[in-house]
Amino acid sequence: MRLYSRKQLIVTAAASAAIVLLVVIGSGIVPQLLHGSGSSDVADAPAAMLGAVPVSTQPATPVLSEPGGYTQDERENIDVYERLNSGVVNITTEVVAINWFLEPVPKEGGSGSGSIIDPRGYILTNNHVTKDAYKIFVNLSDGSRIEGKVIGSDSENDLAVVKFDPPKGLPLTVVPFGDSSNLRVGQKVLAIGNPFGLERTLTQGIVSGLGRPVQQDSKTIIRDMIQTDASINPGNSGGPLLNSHGEIIGVNTMIYSPSGGSVGVGFAVPVNTAKRIVPDLIKFGMVKRGWIDAEYVQLFPALIEYMKEKGSPLPVDKGLLVSTSTKGGNADRAGVRGGTTPVRYYQSVFNIGGDIIVSVDGMTVSSLADLYSALEDNKPGDTVRMEFYRNTKRMSVSLALSDRADYLGTK
Repeated sequence: MRLYSRKQLIVTAAASAAIVLLVVIGSGIVPQLLHGSGSSDVADAPAAMLGAVPVSTQPATPVLSEPGGYTQDERENIDVYERLNSGVVNITTEVVAINWFLEPVPKEGGSGSGSIIDPRGYILTNNHVTKDAYKIFVNLSDGSRIEGKVIGSDSENDLAVVKFDPPKGLPLTVVPFGDSSNLRVGQKVLAIGNPFGLERTLTQGIVSGLGRPVQQDSKTIIRDMIQTDASINPGNSGGPLLNSHGEIIGVNTMIYSPSGGSVGVGFAVPVNTAKRIVPDLIKFGMVKRGWIDAEYVQLFPALIEYMKEKGSPLPVDKGLLVSTSTKGGNADRAGVRGGTTPVRYYQSVFNIGGDIIVSVDGMTVSSLADLYSALEDNKPGDTVRMEFYRNTKRMSVSLALSDRADYLGTK
């Protein structure tokens, strides 16, 4: 056994104590031992001294727009609804049906929504809400039920204007038009309508897409539709799609849904389209649109193959063949040629050998629906540029549009 002197023992003990003290200081225990866990000195000590990040003990302050407990977003929604819900009406219809005795009898029709756009009693809604209606009833926010009538409709944009006589002394809430030209995907939108007959329901969503073309039938495509995930259900049709300021930016029109209920894919006609055509609907009962006076045949595979077999292959496989250019019409005056050789395809007879239109007013034309879309926003008298093929040569002309209603006899 080895023996140590008194001096060696003292030095060894002092060194050991120093090492232990350094370890304790490094662990952060010493400040707590020196000051105590409840000391105000510890609470005021720098984070670096305590070895931890200080945590505030004060409760988080919510972001409020006013002393009611509502967020700014909630306040916007509430404000829009409270200001404008009375300007959104419920539209119900009666249609004529045939009973077992082949007699016409009134029958309950559909239901939709509409926006009051003029204090004289003009309502903007969808054409399909009022189509084929024998009677139309406007249900106001105060419970009044007033008969109205369609004064103008436009199936190509699925819009209509209904007029009713407001009760004396009853001020109407007018829903203002906004601007749909500067919409952005992600922008908040609100929809007010009457889904399933539940009057003046508010839903919220965003603009999910812009410029959506939706084909209604073989002749019409509604262009530039707004896609939204705001809940739109049966009964919402014709109601307003609003921005956060309470301005109409679209007219809720349809949903895409395998189940028939809202799945977050709804479409609205942009309000700028409505602003363009509403004056015509009120003044003329229809929209005045321009036309190119000719008869057309959309190119199809059997015709393309037939022309190849005849040794006269067509220069394109998409476009409108001019079967007949109406004599004295704007196309004829511009030098557009129709076909000269009649052919039969099933029950149809048309002429081949004419010019093939491929573009009108800057829009590519490959079908009759494209032609309608290209001319949809042009009025009689407007000048448009048309491009076409004559044999293999691409040509273009400018011509003044005629009145489509006069040409087609749809007045």
